[in-house]
Amino acid sequence: MDKLDQSPKSWTESQVSTWLRSIGVKEQYIEKLYEEEVDGRILVTLDVAFLKTEFCMKSGPAHYIIQKRDELINSKQKSQEKKKPTKTELEQKNNQNQCPSTTSESRPPHIPGRDQDAIKERERESTLKEDCRPRPFDQEGIDFIYVKHRVLQPESGAFNLTAPCHEFKSFSVAAGLDRTRLQAKFAKEILKFATGCMNIRTNGTIHFGVMDSKEDTGYVHGEIIGIPVKEKDIYVDALDYIEKSISSDKEHVRQCVRPPRFIEVMDQESTEKMYVVEVDIVPLLSIVKSKVYAVRLPNFKEETNKVEYEKETILRRVGSKTEPVSDKDLCDFYQRVKDRDALREEAEKNQFLSAPDFCKDLGRKLTMLMTSGKKFMEKEKWFILVTNRFKPEDLCSVDWLVNMNIFCVFDFDPDSKVSGLCSKYLEHHVANMHSLQSYRKSGDMTIKEFTIDLHLFEQTSWIFCNGQTDFKGSETPCDEMTWIKTKMTFFSEAVSLICKQILPKGTFQVLFLLTSPVEKPLLHTFYEFFRDMEGHEDIICICESQKNFQKWQSFAEGSCGTETVNNSSVVGMKMSHINATLQLIQPVKACASKHLPIFVKGTCLLETQVEEQMYSLEIVTVNHCDETSEDFICEEKANIEQQFYHGGRVNWLNFWLAEHKYVGEVIERDAYHEVSKFLNDALKWNADETPVNSINIYHHPGSGGSTVARLVLWNNRRDLRCAVVKPSYPAGVVAQHAVELREYEEKDPHRCLPVLLLIEDSEKEYLDDLRNELEVAVNTKRIQFGTLCFILLSCRRSYDPERKCKESPLQNVSVTHKLSRQEKRKFSGKRQTLEERYEPDFILTFVLMSEEFNVDYVQQFVEHLLEGIDRKSVVTRLILYVALLNTYVQNSFISQSHCEALLALTIHLERFHQHEFEKSLSPQAKLVFLHLRDDKTHIESIRIIHPLVAKEILLQLLGSQQTQSSLAMDLLHENVLFEHRFGREEYLSFLRALFIRRARISKGDKYDSFFSPLIEHVCENEKSPDKAIELLEEAFQRFTQNPFFAQQLARLHYTYEKFEEAKHWAETAAKQLPNNSYILDTKGQVYKKWFQAKYKAIENDNKPKTAQNTAGAVETALKAIECFQECEKAAEADIETMNSSGFFSEVEVGCSLLKLITSLDVFANRASGHSECMKYLLTPDYIPEGVEGPWEPFHGRLKKLHKTMQDALEWISEDLSYFQTDIGADEEETPESPEEKISHPLTWLAKKSSEYGKYFSESYFTALLKKGQSIPANLTPFQKRMIICHLGGGNVTSILSKLSDQRDAVHLLQSMLSLYPSNPVKAKFGQRDIVNYIVAHISLNCLSPQTQKVAPLKDLQALCRQFPSDKRKCLPSALFLLTLLFWPEDHDTELEKETKYEIVQSAVEHMEKGYWTKKKDLPPRRRRIYTHFFLGNGNGLDKFVHKRKFESVTKGISVSEKRMKWFRGEAWKKPEIAKMLKCVSGWTEDGAVYLEGPQKKKFSIVPLHVPSVPHGNENITFYLGFTFRGPVACNIVVKSCC
Repeated sequence: MDKLDQSPKSWTESQVSTWLRSIGVKEQYIEKLYEEEVDGRILVTLDVAFLKTEFCMKSGPAHYIIQKRDELINSKQKSQEKKKPTKTELEQKNNQNQCPSTTSESRPPHIPGRDQDAIKERERESTLKEDCRPRPFDQEGIDFIYVKHRVLQPESGAFNLTAPCHEFKSFSVAAGLDRTRLQAKFAKEILKFATGCMNIRTNGTIHFGVMDSKEDTGYVHGEIIGIPVKEKDIYVDALDYIEKSISSDKEHVRQCVRPPRFIEVMDQESTEKMYVVEVDIVPLLSIVKSKVYAVRLPNFKEETNKVEYEKETILRRVGSKTEPVSDKDLCDFYQRVKDRDALREEAEKNQFLSAPDFCKDLGRKLTMLMTSGKKFMEKEKWFILVTNRFKPEDLCSVDWLVNMNIFCVFDFDPDSKVSGLCSKYLEHHVANMHSLQSYRKSGDMTIKEFTIDLHLFEQTSWIFCNGQTDFKGSETPCDEMTWIKTKMTFFSEAVSLICKQILPKGTFQVLFLLTSPVEKPLLHTFYEFFRDMEGHEDIICICESQKNFQKWQSFAEGSCGTETVNNSSVVGMKMSHINATLQLIQPVKACASKHLPIFVKGTCLLETQVEEQMYSLEIVTVNHCDETSEDFICEEKANIEQQFYHGGRVNWLNFWLAEHKYVGEVIERDAYHEVSKFLNDALKWNADETPVNSINIYHHPGSGGSTVARLVLWNNRRDLRCAVVKPSYPAGVVAQHAVELREYEEKDPHRCLPVLLLIEDSEKEYLDDLRNELEVAVNTKRIQFGTLCFILLSCRRSYDPERKCKESPLQNVSVTHKLSRQEKRKFSGKRQTLEERYEPDFILTFVLMSEEFNVDYVQQFVEHLLEGIDRKSVVTRLILYVALLNTYVQNSFISQSHCEALLALTIHLERFHQHEFEKSLSPQAKLVFLHLRDDKTHIESIRIIHPLVAKEILLQLLGSQQTQSSLAMDLLHENVLFEHRFGREEYLSFLRALFIRRARISKGDKYDSFFSPLIEHVCENEKSPDKAIELLEEAFQRFTQNPFFAQQLARLHYTYEKFEEAKHWAETAAKQLPNNSYILDTKGQVYKKWFQAKYKAIENDNKPKTAQNTAGAVETALKAIECFQECEKAAEADIETMNSSGFFSEVEVGCSLLKLITSLDVFANRASGHSECMKYLLTPDYIPEGVEGPWEPFHGRLKKLHKTMQDALEWISEDLSYFQTDIGADEEETPESPEEKISHPLTWLAKKSSEYGKYFSESYFTALLKKGQSIPANLTPFQKRMIICHLGGGNVTSILSKLSDQRDAVHLLQSMLSLYPSNPVKAKFGQRDIVNYIVAHISLNCLSPQTQKVAPLKDLQALCRQFPSDKRKCLPSALFLLTLLFWPEDHDTELEKETKYEIVQSAVEHMEKGYWTKKKDLPPRRRRIYTHFFLGNGNGLDKFVHKRKFESVTKGISVSEKRMKWFRGEAWKKPEIAKMLKCVSGWTEDGAVYLEGPQKKKFSIVPLHVPSVPHGNENITFYLGFTFRGPVACNIVVKSCC
């Protein structure tokens, strides 16, 4: 158990947890307080309200904790009060000291029990207090400091006469006296001590402000307390008593007594200035020879209110006391003066004859400290620099700093950016200027968000700790005490954040560079780092001046001891020497230059600052890796090669070493040659070339796809500008940096080399975004069409790369585990070469690769590997955990910091950090673990060498003894991993994905899953759905009742028809996220599945269906519809996502419910049953007797069913009319995915609309129509409308779908139109009916232009005039028809054209508003507008060409590629399209497209593909498309005419 004896204020988080357990607080609250880093300082400030609101604590425990905390503090304070001496006690003690005869024998012999306890307590406390050294004796100009409560060595007597004896005086009461009393008291103590020292010829120091006796209860002997010093001259002038107290040889005493020195006392908990006042006594033989000094000690008498002098006394030091020489010893004392003089003379000679200081090898010491004992400094090691003001001459010797990986600099020089280190650093690197306040993280911000916000790991963070003189903000420099009061807390928070949450131990070193006198804030800095890093081993101090180091040393020694401070400090080396020494051990040459290729075949210099400003790109330069030092290469080349062939990701040094013949060549796979061919083809001039080209590499996981891609970049770095896109940066930022890279040091943006960008493991939509951003940028630059500017080389994992390759053979390349005959030869030869140099175990992945990852080989390999493994060891448990994550979660890993925590490693010395970790692993773990290092943060982690190996390890290690579900449960319960702070967000994201991320083919998975693959494995392979439920329930609790886990539980329960439990979990999720449409959809799905189960049970029951036995099913169906309607409202209110699943599900449940209702005996078994059913559902007051009682709660809702279903169908139709339906195959996978995705929404809508119409119409009449027979004339408009709906004419989308699905379409359209009145203008249709009627005519004309049943264009235009004159009341489909039907024709008069343009213009204004409402804040790629018709060369209705008519041009290729061919403009160039479509003339102004309306008015047209718009003012031609946003321009070409 942690010791809890010290003050609660000084407790650590662990000690707070221990105390909470001791008073019986629940573990969940203890864990929460520990997670939030509640230490003693925070504990004492907490209150009940804060515990309840911030920690979600119940009132009872909150009150209990605060009550117990207060009791503890009160008890501690009472015990302190008992221990502390009162003023009277101190005065008595001082009076005792004034009397020389007071000895230990005169003290009371009896010590009561309580006093004995107090003494024991004090002795125990003394062991907890840190020791410290006294100030160096009698040295001028020493900058020294004491720390309160540290303890000096006990008072001492004379030792060798030159080593000073010490005497302590607390002086706490006397320091508060008036000037006269204070001076008398001070002078008396000095003169007494000084003459005592002089008479026995010993050096000495008397200390005021240091506890001097064990009777000072509450303190220990030698404890530094300090005294307030208001006026220093009071103490200096007190020495004037020398002349009054010494009768002869006064000047001797003056010479031997040094003036008082005032050493400041640092106090962590107070800002009041306190001092230890010290006086040195130096009785040099040349002054005191043959002399004995008598003194009359001054004493302030309260009775007379003045200073009086005691009788003259000769004093001497006896042990640690100063005592008078008694009369009987006086003669002997005088006789031995010569002896004492002789001893003093000998001591002074020895002092000056001592051996000179041994010359230390500071160069080696510096090297060992900076490299952690290795031969070179680690490239990936982060450094935190703490520094103060640099001397101008030292700024010329900082090349070693420029070459280091500096994470941040705590700079105490306010002028640093103007004339200090910062200004010098900015000449070479980019740095972000921050204040201490910048490092205050808001509570709701994650560490990842914080690091992104401050650009940490990308550019050095320069933290001005004491203001910045050139900054106009409120940060101004301040003095030491103001800094401690105002900025100390910010500093403490910044250090804590970096050391405890951002950088794990072992990944960084703190370097104190003391180049000017040390002030108190800098000392506080050391304390903060020492505390938060839990030790000193990664702290180094470099200081040229011994004088500057003294103060630092005196402070640091108290924390970690003299030897440790000396071992980790380099003192006395000039900065120029440090610079030269450290450059020799840096892996890269100082200030090495980098070069890029240029258009005219030379190279240009790439400035480091410019490179760092393009922080989203890893730029591959012409001379990449040339800066690596020769010594480093010779030392590390074998390790670099072996790490790659063991399974590590290829790095640029692998290629560089192979290129320079240090190691063998990297194998060029067949895919490399295919990509190279695609690249060479793209680089050839082609007038039709798009500015951004794409090449895609799809690869099996671990098959070397990344190596192929990077080798392409490496071998093209001299001819193209090459870069890797770093992960997690927005497409806009990457595009901006890519454009900067392309144009860097080039004069003409039209004459630049293309940029080859490698994008690894990114989503397809991210690639689309990046491509779009780059095209917009190219367009903005007005670069000539046909100029290739960017090549996107995408490298993505896939379990079926060959299929991807077949989809687009001219763009996609596959890399698989299978090797071609030629590749087998290469791998065989390479394997032979490698096995001559390395054991096969050390090149495992390459061996497996050469065996093509054959299943039997992998199985045998793992079997051999696991022989003799200790299955119960913690290392084996770690292997299992990593294997489980690697098997189920793509790109997963566990940080090394997590592993060390699990293995309970305590690594005290950083230089042995990696060695100790690897030493702790079993032989099997050493073989299968691959050590990774994050490219950005350099934080280390581990994974299994290959996913297939991970899967096999999992299978064989678990065997029949343990299941994957039990292993996953163990992993959930592994508190050490779950609560470990470093890398916690990433670890929890992997754990979350393990339980709730569904597999997606589009994400490179083997198949699409309904649950996470692990959960599906437990359900299907382990045949244990209950275990899966148990796992998810535990995960729900572990992840603080995350609603998405509750959602998964609901889905899992209803899958296994546990509907009551499913309902509970769905409601639990909805309660936490009541406005999340996806969770509300899940809630609806619970009732939908429940209804389906009940319906199925009724069907299987073989009993007559009655209102009684169907009431439960009807109630459940209505509840499902209600939930889906809630989902719809939430979806429409959410402007950032579009979830239409509620509408689809509502229609599906509605159709199933109608099927159930119509099958009831009361409706099905009578001739007029259907009519009876319709009457019940459509007539407000009519309720058949058979359903009246049992369905009483449902009548109102059932009678609204036809209306709510029609509204849902219309909403779906409208949504599908706006946007393309083939988007979304690669949508981002989140827990917020719809339950059931409709894969073919157009077909679904046509089918469900027809089904809906069937239930509300007489199927007999529909059958007649389909046979071409007439139907009764007395049908109501509603009945006709439902028959039309049944035939497929219920909404715009269903009607237009007849153009795609043309089976019997002409006959069906004619049948629909026959149901409308013969004179529709007089019939006064509703708005929806008019729209459907017109769209049916347009569709019929597209399918059968010769038919006589199609109304002329003018009749349809006349019908449109019945649309509301207030366009805000028009349906979007009505506005669409206005733009379509009233588009002016060439033969129109000017007046007709003007009228038509006004109608179109008015409609477009309102369509634009509707479009933006519908689109929400979604990116264009997710809601891409759909073009229904194009303007053709015909007249009347013949001028409308439906898009389906010419989609045969792109027949036979994938949907996504087809879409891109249209979108990029490739398909428009086909001659068959030019014959069909009319070429419209217009122009562009400032990126906008116009055509000329009547009276030369500008008519704005939206470009379908923005990057195709020339940025200047050009005459253009284009094809005109009609969308629900308005007319759009396609295939924009800069020409004067067609």
